[in-house]
Amino acid sequence: MALVSIHGVSFTYAYSEQPALRDVSLQLEEGLLYGVIGTNASGKTTLCSLIRGLIPLFHPGTLTGKVEIRGRNLLDWDPAHLARAIGCVFENPFTQISGIKDTVFEEIAFGLENIGVPREEMITRVLGVVERLGLQSLIKKNPNELSGGQRQKVAFAAIVAMEADFIVIDEPTSQLDPEASDAVFGIIGDLRKQGKSIVLVEHKIDLMAQHADRIIVMKDGKVIGEGPTGDILTSEIMDVADVPRPEVTDLALALKGTAKALPTLPITRAQAFDAISPRLSG
Repeated sequence: MALVSIHGVSFTYAYSEQPALRDVSLQLEEGLLYGVIGTNASGKTTLCSLIRGLIPLFHPGTLTGKVEIRGRNLLDWDPAHLARAIGCVFENPFTQISGIKDTVFEEIAFGLENIGVPREEMITRVLGVVERLGLQSLIKKNPNELSGGQRQKVAFAAIVAMEADFIVIDEPTSQLDPEASDAVFGIIGDLRKQGKSIVLVEHKIDLMAQHADRIIVMKDGKVIGEGPTGDILTSEIMDVADVPRPEVTDLALALKGTAKALPTLPITRAQAFDAISPRLSG
């Protein structure tokens, strides 16, 4: 059984004349990290909202086609059960802070409280996530007084603490500096190793190349490509979607056909090093 099956789905937001999704069909399998790439307004966030069930339950509009989550029609899911089954981190952290908790610790524990996790387990989970994300200095602060980047890390921590098997993440590093971005991707990498199913939207293509198992490419509300990360990032689909390739891939393509051409097309620095190092040692 597929994790998510999308069949011929189109969606137009209320008061919008143009559809945000156009005849989208996808099948996502359990235990993989799917990277979603595309330019702004290509439909990435709308696809995440659809998978998460926010469309059509909370975002009104016209939806056609069929969506199944773990074999059950999306419209048949109870919203509360779906919220437990799928964790979600969206780009704007200001909409993910509850606004009713006085400390970051309480904010991270908020979701666990709602589903009745025992107190001792709740404390253990929160402290573990705080340590992994390096939030010790924030734990006693008021979440409503944090910067955008700090709020983003707290929102991410709250979802990780829920320990959902399926997580939808929309640009988690949009308001983070490079060091914090690497830390967040370290956690995403850990979640992937644990067998979590992840849908991740991210513009930082070099980080996506390191972590994604498969890539979904979107343009003008359509899925124009889906496949293994290496195949997609080295293909012409990237040009069609107007999305930059990883820097090492561009370098290898520039050398193609010359005396310095690499034996393979790398998508990560580690792969590029492996391709170049025999020449250095020779």
